[in-house]
Amino acid sequence: MKLNRIKFLLVWVTILGLQGCAVKYSFTGTNINYELVKTFSVENFFNDSGGGPANMEQRFTEALKEYYQRNTQLELVRSNGDLQFSGSIVSYTLTPQAVVSSGDPNLPDRAGQMRLTITVSVEYINMTNEEENKKQTFAFFKDYDPRTVTLLDVESELVEDIFETIIQDIFTATVANW
Repeated sequence: MKLNRIKFLLVWVTILGLQGCAVKYSFTGTNINYELVKTFSVENFFNDSGGGPANMEQRFTEALKEYYQRNTQLELVRSNGDLQFSGSIVSYTLTPQAVVSSGDPNLPDRAGQMRLTITVSVEYINMTNEEENKKQTFAFFKDYDPRTVTLLDVESELVEDIFETIIQDIFTATVANW
């Protein structure tokens, strides 16, 4: 009987101790202290690259907001969040990756693969812990075959895929602290 009481007390103390931990871990890998950090804000990103679809900066800004809403318990506010994001799309480049011979010595060789690369500069401010503040550049690319599709055919999908990866990298660098 006395042994059962000791086991019960040990379990109870362990449960109370775990409830007192301020940093809460989630399945998304965040280590946000939700007792201190309750909100986040995202300023509109600008397209300083000189290229890309007309609404690219808006698509990025909204995708970033949605990702943090979906993967944290933070509330989105218009400005002055506990976590603040701002920045711009600084590069949108197309480069040939694989040259394919035309087979005709009178015709130039062509690109067999084209690479779309997007680079985003992000400033992250944590109002509750300024040691975590950072300004960082994130980039990712996707390839497509210009022999079978044009950039206009696949641009929207490529941009969306690239943004998804960049936003995951931003999330990892800011609130996952890997």
